[in-house]
Parts: sequence; C-alpha cells; structure tokens
Amino acid sequence: MQTCPANINFGSGTLTHWFAYVGNNRNGNGPTAIKQTYDSLASPPQGTQGLTIIYEWNHQPLVPGIQILTRQGTDRFGGFQIIPNINGYQYAYSILLGSTLITRGGPGSGGATMGGYIRGVSYRFTVPPGPTAEPYTMTYAYAMVLENGSHNSNEQPLFSATLKTDDSVVTCASPSYYLPTFNNTEEGQRGATLDSATAIKNGFIVSPVLSPNPNPNPSGTEATYLQDVWTKGWREVTFDLSPYRGRKVTLTFEADNCIPGGHFAYAYVALRNNCAGLSISGDSLVCVNSNIAYSVPALAGATYQWFVPNTWQITDYSSGNIIRVKAGTQGGPIIVREQNSCADLKDTIQVNTLPSPVGGKVSGDTTVCSGINLQTLVLSNNVGNIQNWIYSTDGGSNWDSLPVTTPKYVAQNLTTTTTFKAVVQNGTVCSPDTSSGATVSVDAKSVGGVINPANSNLCEQQQIGSILNLSGKTGNIIDWQSSSDNFNWQNFNPPLNDSVFMVNSIPISTSYRTIVKNGVCPADTSSVAKVALFKVPFPQANISPADTTICFGTSANLNASITVGTSYNWLNPGSLINTGDGKITGMPYTLQAIANPPSSTDYVLSITNEGCPNALNDTFHVKVLPPIIVDAGRDTSVVVNQPLQLQASSNDPTANTYEWIPTTGLNNPDIPNPIALLNASINSIKYTVKVSNPVGCMGENSIHVKVFRTGPDIFVPNAFTPGKNSNTIFRPIPVGVAYLEYFRIYNRSGELVFSTSQIGQGWDGTLNGKPQDSGGYVWMVQGVDYTGNTIFKKGVVVLLR
Repeated sequence: MQTCPANINFGSGTLTHWFAYVGNNRNGNGPTAIKQTYDSLASPPQGTQGLTIIYEWNHQPLVPGIQILTRQGTDRFGGFQIIPNINGYQYAYSILLGSTLITRGGPGSGGATMGGYIRGVSYRFTVPPGPTAEPYTMTYAYAMVLENGSHNSNEQPLFSATLKTDDSVVTCASPSYYLPTFNNTEEGQRGATLDSATAIKNGFIVSPVLSPNPNPNPSGTEATYLQDVWTKGWREVTFDLSPYRGRKVTLTFEADNCIPGGHFAYAYVALRNNCAGLSISGDSLVCVNSNIAYSVPALAGATYQWFVPNTWQITDYSSGNIIRVKAGTQGGPIIVREQNSCADLKDTIQVNTLPSPVGGKVSGDTTVCSGINLQTLVLSNNVGNIQNWIYSTDGGSNWDSLPVTTPKYVAQNLTTTTTFKAVVQNGTVCSPDTSSGATVSVDAKSVGGVINPANSNLCEQQQIGSILNLSGKTGNIIDWQSSSDNFNWQNFNPPLNDSVFMVNSIPISTSYRTIVKNGVCPADTSSVAKVALFKVPFPQANISPADTTICFGTSANLNASITVGTSYNWLNPGSLINTGDGKITGMPYTLQAIANPPSSTDYVLSITNEGCPNALNDTFHVKVLPPIIVDAGRDTSVVVNQPLQLQASSNDPTANTYEWIPTTGLNNPDIPNPIALLNASINSIKYTVKVSNPVGCMGENSIHVKVFRTGPDIFVPNAFTPGKNSNTIFRPIPVGVAYLEYFRIYNRSGELVFSTSQIGQGWDGTLNGKPQDSGGYVWMVQGVDYTGNTIFKKGVVVLLR
C-alpha cells in the first residue's frame, strides 16, 4: 500500500520506466510542440529501458539534453552540488534536464531556427489502493539555472513539474518556475524589464559567472557576454496522492528554453524512494544548547505548524518548512503539520539530548630548562571524554595534536615554551570543547660565553691594563671570578655584572672568568682569560700638546718627555720632521718633532721598555683648519677717474680682517669692498687682498686693472681665429661701461648666430655646435657707461680658419 513506483528515484542509474522526450517549442508548448519521444516500455533507440543519456533534439554535434547523474559534482553557475543532501538526507541520484545549448530564432533575432529546446521526463503509475486517510506521498528535490531572456514572462526559460490524472491537472502539485518580467515588450522580442525583486523573493540569485552565449543584441553599452544567468539552489517538494488511491497519475518534469530560443534553461531533479508519508529530516540525537535545523519537503501554498520540547527554543521560522532551533536540556518529540488545498500531512521525530562537553582546566604551569626536563599536566573540572590533547609552540597561533586520552600528560625534554590544552568531546553530535591551557615556559641553557682577549700582559705601574670583554653568553652575569692557580676561584666583591672588565694593579699573574645563569637553568662558566704580570715598569711619558689646531699650510710642534723607556717609534711619521732615531739614551728623554699635515691627523708615539711586552701609545691630535680661498674679482678695465668698486669674498664665514695692497687710489684698504679711483698716471695696477680669520689663518688673491686714457667706449676686434692657439673667441672689450645691453652677431644670410648681454662672454665661431665657414659676419653692440650714457657700435668681423 505504501510502496513507491519502481525506479521512481532513478535508483537503477537509468531512465527505465520513465517516458522521455526532447524537442522544440517553436509551435508552442504542450501537444503542439515538436517532439522526439522515448517510450517507457521499449528499449533504445525508441525506448528508455537501460538508457542514461538522451541528446538535444536535432543538433550536431551531440549535446546531452537528459542525463542521469550518478556521481557528485558542482554546478558551475550556482555552486551547489548536483546530487543534493537536504538537512541530512542524502539523495543517491539525480537527473539533469537541459543544457546551455540555444537556438537563435523568432522575429528580429536573426536566427535560422525558431523556437527553443524542450526536454522532459514523465512517469505514469497507479497509486496503490488503500484507505485515503493513509498518506501516500511523493517527494522530490529540484534546483535550476535559468538565463534571463528579457522576454515577457510567458516566453521566458522555464522549469515545471506537473501532476495529472487522466482527466485533470492537480494544480497544487504542479508548479512552474521562471524569471518574471513586467511584460513590457512585444511577443517574441527582447527588452522586457526583469522583476528582480520578485525573482529574489522566489529564491533566485544572479550568478557571478557570465553567460556562455554571446549577447544577441550588442551595443556600445552592453558587454559581449552578459551577467544574466540566475540560479535557484536545492528545494524539496512533497504532495499527497492518497485521494487518488487506485487511480492512474502522471508526474512530469520539463525544462524549456525561451520560446524565441536564444536563452537556456536546465534543471536538476532528485526523488526520494519513500512514499509512506511525511518525513522530518534532522538529527535524533543532539547536544544541549546546540543550534540545529529540522525540515520537511515543502507543499505548494502550505501552512506549517511545528511543536518542539518544552525547554527548546525555535530561533528561525521564516521558511515554514524549515525551522532552526536551540536544543534544551531535555529531549522529546518534534512534531510538524503541513496543510494545503490537497494535503494534510503530519510527522513526529523523537529527539534525545546529550549534555554539552566542558573542556575544564589544565594545571601545571611552570618553567623548566631546555633539554632534559619533565612536567606533569593535569586536566580537571571537565565534562565528557578526552578526545586528545593539543599543544602550541607559537603562542596559540597554530596547534598540533597529541594522541593522549587520559587526564594526565607528562611533558618531557621540551626545548621551547609550549602551551598544552585538552579537547573534550561528549558523543559524536556535540562539538568538542577545549580546556584552558597550561604553559610550560622553557629557558634556554645557560652559556658562559667567551672572554677576549684570551691572553694578555700587564707590567708594573701600568695604569690602564687589559680590557676583558665577554661575548656569546646566554643568560645574566652573576659575577666575575679570579684565580691565581686556575683551581681556586674567588668571586668579585662587590659582584660585577657587567660584560666588560679592565684589569690593573694585580700583584701576580691572574686568570679571570664569569658565571652566567639563564632563568631556572644551572649556571655556566665562560672561557678563561689569562693576564700575565711582568715585573718590569711600564713605559712613562708626558706629551704636549695632546690636541692642537693649526692653519692650513702651517706646522705644529709635538713635544714629549720620556721618563721610563728604552726605545720609541712613530706609527705614522709621513708628515713629521725631527722625529729622532728611536733610541732613548737617557732620562728624561726629550722629543721635539714638527708636524706638517695637509689635513687633520693623529700621530701616535709608541714607547717600549725592555722586559715589558706592552707599549705605551700616546696620541697627538693635530686639527688642520681648511684653507681660506679668497676671490678678489675678475680682471677688468677702467677709464681715467672711473670709480671702480672692488669686492673680495672668501669661503670662511668667520673671516673678518681684510688688507688691500697697494693702497693706491683706494678709499679704504681695510674693508672687503673699497672703491678705487685711478688717474692718468697709471697704465695698469695689480691689487692683492689678504683675508684673515680670528685664529690667524690667512688667504690672498689678486685682481689686475687696466686703465685707458680715453673716454668710456666699447672696443671690438676685426678678426679672430677659432680653433687656433690664440685669438679663438670674438668678444667686445667695454671700457668705462657699467653694463652691456646686447652683443649680437649675424651671418651673411641675416641669421643670428650669437647673442649675449654678459661682459666677458664671446662667440667661438660655431652655431648649434657646428663650426661656421670663414668669412665676414656683421656684429652690433650696445651698452651704458658709468655716467649713464648709451654707447652703440656695429661693424664686420672676419672669421679665419
């Protein structure tokens, strides 16, 4: 009475017992469509017995239009699995109706073939006889992918499920799914506006994957391939056939492209092989306080009533046929009732609960020394069974598992700081809980390090002895120790915790070492440094000056008085004179060397005393001030009684003393900028200016002044010879001229080849780097003399090569 029809769930992996068809809807859907049919009672090629694939109608190459799916996969547009698992119920098989294949037909679409592809499967069976009060249910799941054709709704791509008796359609079990539009275009045309709000409300979402078919009406604003594919993930539907017991019914699933043909539709369908009424999907054993979902297959237009145990809480009831709950402390029945115009179904599932696990606390925090160590960790206050222990060596960012299920764990031989936790589980339905952690801090082993130098010497009366430096240690310095026999060691008093120690004034040869301890690790000793004492006086001397400053180009006297020593030498005597021969003939022994360094220099006097291996090295530091560079100005020419402004400058900002020699014609020879007024008795004169700074350093420079007995004028040569040894530049010679307004040169074509307004600049006989031909060139010059009068001249110069 409750047995499902044979192979209703495609359990054979074939279409056996199913009627199938593929075709084209250019003459409309239903009986008028063009179809190629496959009988459910026949074998291929006319029937479906043992058949797994049927290809799209009248298309080459062959493309599957109906296909049994027996292996799991993922739909490329929707991302959902192609064989569904709905709230714990795993379907074994599904069928794919349709593909992305299209035709481009219909008015205005430019295609040769009108109409879109259709594909469908039907199953005709007799509902088992029996009392109508006993539910006989059919449950299927569906998912679909539809391309928006922008047609009126009745021409859009479509997926439908239809339940028929011999004389009518059972409308409450016969839904159709399509992308709705506002029907604002003509029949067979694109351009209708998609009602996206309704599409989303009906469970459709737009796919991020572009359509594989090019846009049939591209324009400057539309992409070649549109993001216009919509998907609907798996949903479950059920209907009750008990009112039709003993009667024949036909269940049909169909996927149709749009009627014009240019946009695709395909759908997945899976059926349960359980027809004995409504069945709640969900766990029957749950964890207290866990969040779980329970569901039943949907009824079209149905209302739903759910009942849960008293301590439970329904957290989401928005979908009707699916509820989400938070489990309480006690189990009990979960009951559902769903009703529509043609079904009234109930089901109950008994649910038991398990207490949630509690991770508890791990105790045993401690600090150990790296290497050989041992620490016992204990878990307490946990609820549930220990699944395993975990540990982290990076502060909790990453965790690794330990196959330990006991409440005690012994951590051994750790080399890095590690945190340990336990994972506690209660049954398989509860999510595990993790305990608090215990951290075993690991200190690195103490390393005493190395003292350098390992061997050194000390002489009597040596004020600055060996400087011992400890490096490479791990830990803190507890103290330094000394020993005269390398066997008995004495701590410093007071203790010394520094890594540097200077040895002086020891009575006998002595060895030194340090004690280093890191955390809880045992202390370690450093290497031993030996300081040998020589019973010979250390060299002694007095030097002056230790530091001195001189002007560039001058010398410094370096004086030394040696009171203990047998020989000496200079370590860098290159710019020294009067250095002596290195022999000390008596004491005190006096040295008076003279240094002439070109730049700041350190001179080291090294004195030895025979029998003492250590030398006394005294340093004279001679700082050389940079040279004072003076600029007296460019050589110039004036006319008789023309005031000439002189201007001296230097690179030393502290320079403050000036002296011009000779003082002839100068209004003040002791300033940087005197004015010279020269009379007719002078043909030319050379002025030298000396510049000094407060420390006495000096620099000097000269300027030559030629005196013309004419009035202010501009003299211009009549020829020049560029490229020769002399007379290579053609320039005007202004006399008594305050400034030039211009100096211009033109070739015979009237082209400007040179121009300047700077006194002293001239033409080298080239234009844009190219030497010009020999011949005459016109020039003109204009300037203003020192009285304000304009001087203008022009003429021809001859270029000779």
